[in-house]
Amino acid sequence: MNRFASIVFIVSLFMSSVESFAARNYDWRAIGTKGTAISRIQAKKYPVVVSRGKFQSRLGQSASDDTVVDVEEGEKGGFSYGDFAMEYPFANNIAIATTKTALADLIAQVLIGHTPIAEIDYERSLLFCGFGAIYLGGFQYLYQVNIFKKLFDVDAFTSQPWKDKFKDKDGLKALAAQTAVDLTVLTLIYLPTFYIFKAGVFSGSLDPSVWTSSGIETYQQNFAKDEFDLIRVWLPADLVCFSVPLYLRLPVRHIVSFVWTAYLSFARGGH
Repeated sequence: MNRFASIVFIVSLFMSSVESFAARNYDWRAIGTKGTAISRIQAKKYPVVVSRGKFQSRLGQSASDDTVVDVEEGEKGGFSYGDFAMEYPFANNIAIATTKTALADLIAQVLIGHTPIAEIDYERSLLFCGFGAIYLGGFQYLYQVNIFKKLFDVDAFTSQPWKDKFKDKDGLKALAAQTAVDLTVLTLIYLPTFYIFKAGVFSGSLDPSVWTSSGIETYQQNFAKDEFDLIRVWLPADLVCFSVPLYLRLPVRHIVSFVWTAYLSFARGGH
């Protein structure tokens, strides 16, 4: 119970940080044409692009759909994470996913597995860093943001109040479809990829065919238990992730993924 409480505490801190950053740096009333939120930091330097409804700028101007509103020029300072996250969302997501996955593995080794700091398995840490960067940071962003936006009208559904979402039959169908697609991807791509990555790190072979055959064999051996755990965690999580506004989709997913990755590291990450 103490170990579980430690994980919950860390996740709570992570959630609080996300909420605090969002409250300080973003005005969620202004949504860009690609579904990204306009940061207050960004608005000081660049025009604000508004895609839905009317937005009243600080200059008192009104803008309708897809209209550019000039706002006052702000002072150009040094590096701003808010600006970086907006201008390079793909790179930002890779950085978050890599850091989150490595931290989750470290927690699994030290807090859950009671591994002394001096005996941390750095090969295992490398496994989760690489997997976090390539799959969770890269592939997951491409299909859950870029591809899903083309397949489904995510903005129309996610921007509604919760009471209206339950009445939106088309939106609920799209929600169910996104959830089904994601669970399929998690089952047929995510889990085999993880075990192939693991084989690549631990097998001692430089032959990718050895990694693949070993990884698929382990995937098949653990399939029943892994699939049960995957569905009971990600089915409800996906229903929430794909219902919240688009700017919260990956942050919410990263929170759930943090706990899931810690479990996966503890259960399947060792030699």
